[in-house]
Amino acid sequence: MRDAEIRPWLFLTASAFFEIVWIVSLKLTDGFVRLLPLVVYAVSGLGAAVLLSMAMRVIPMGTAYAVWMGVSVVGALAVDVALFKEPWDAFRVGCALLILTGTCGLRLATTR
Repeated sequence: MRDAEIRPWLFLTASAFFEIVWIVSLKLTDGFVRLLPLVVYAVSGLGAAVLLSMAMRVIPMGTAYAVWMGVSVVGALAVDVALFKEPWDAFRVGCALLILTGTCGLRLATTR
């Protein structure tokens, strides 16, 4: 795969990570009263939007959005379990794997 083909997917991946930071920082703002998480919220939200926009120059919008949301949802679930001690059981793992499977399927469908 050439650099020009990989770059949009790197933008999309980075955007999804910014989205994970965005949602975690939203939780940490405590109703928008804590300043540092609020600044992180604003910067990461803007970063997620800009990078997603750059990815959508090449990746079809529906595919980009689905992959972005899939990675973001699974990432947020992982952070929820790791940092906020939310329960993690076989059903939740199975659902997360279904999201990732669908996301990978859309990625493969885009290359055809």
